[in-house]
Amino acid sequence: MGFHTFQTSYDWGRLDECKAIARQVEGGMIDLSVGSPVDPVPESVRKALAEAADAPNAHGYPATIGTPALRTAISDWFLNCRGIDLRPLGAGVVPTVGSKEAVALMASLLHLGEGDVVVQPRISYPTYEIGTQLAGAGVLKVDDVSDVESWRHVPGVRAIWVNSPCNPTGEVLSAARLTSIVAAARQIGAVVLSDECYALMSWCSDASPSALSANVCAGSADGILALYSLSKQSNMAGYRTAFIAGDRRIIDEMSVYRKQIGQIISGPVQAAMVAALRDTTAVFEQRKRYQQRLARLVRALSEYGYDVRMPSGALYVWVHALSGGCWQDIEDLAKLGIIVSPGEFYGAPDFLRISSTATDEAIDVAAERLC
Repeated sequence: MGFHTFQTSYDWGRLDECKAIARQVEGGMIDLSVGSPVDPVPESVRKALAEAADAPNAHGYPATIGTPALRTAISDWFLNCRGIDLRPLGAGVVPTVGSKEAVALMASLLHLGEGDVVVQPRISYPTYEIGTQLAGAGVLKVDDVSDVESWRHVPGVRAIWVNSPCNPTGEVLSAARLTSIVAAARQIGAVVLSDECYALMSWCSDASPSALSANVCAGSADGILALYSLSKQSNMAGYRTAFIAGDRRIIDEMSVYRKQIGQIISGPVQAAMVAALRDTTAVFEQRKRYQQRLARLVRALSEYGYDVRMPSGALYVWVHALSGGCWQDIEDLAKLGIIVSPGEFYGAPDFLRISSTATDEAIDVAAERLC
């Protein structure tokens, strides 16, 4: 049958006219729209990549499931950075070519299709919906996924997307709310798909709760898949490095399909992933950078007139448009040389998303223009 058609308003080309305006401003354009990292890749990662450039895992075919070193590093990362021991949970792991392909292929790899329903937050990352549409399944958007009564009795629900910390809102779900989602999903035989790509970018605590936390999952990974990415924590978006952890049965089956379609991370990049997962010093230095940039943006946006506060997590400031519509605000900010994301892309056309993934110098210039 192949991929089904999809519909999306997620088209960054729609910002081109405003970018042209912003480029005419003295000092040039400050792009706070796409959340693409700008800081250096950690030295430990670059060294590991270079050393593995001609290793056996480079000139030979790498394993889809990851090298033993990578699988161990993922398990150690969960234990050391999130306080989760995957072994007693019965969890498996598999690396993915970035988190976006994992999200986009998830419904298809779960064999969902016509008559099946995937629940997702109404305001969310667009690829959740696109991936569901590609599989030919139905999308159910709800205001609050932790309000389990909004989806538990809907016929055909097979999977539930959770995103904490959330892109774009920054919301962090408590362990209690995650627990209710996992329990309700298990009652109806659905899979919890927990996008935790910003887990270490939590500004209310050291790390946000995981769907795989022992107190959330009742000591079992059954029916849970958690996704994580190194793109933001280690500035490795171009390396395409991420992984899925959770229900071993589901992951083992997915891995078979992933092998057949060539969704495999190159050997040298797997070595770089190991270094990134073990270099927690670099991760927390990057975390501090983002926290300071966010705080600077929040202060400047507040002085400009926005009703804004520090997000609980993730890398974005999420604010209601002053004009009532995102596109008018985007045009007004473009006249200051600043480009931001339209909330329409994420399901809220009256909001803006402002990214902290810009250099300190760019953030300072943007703040000066806003003040």
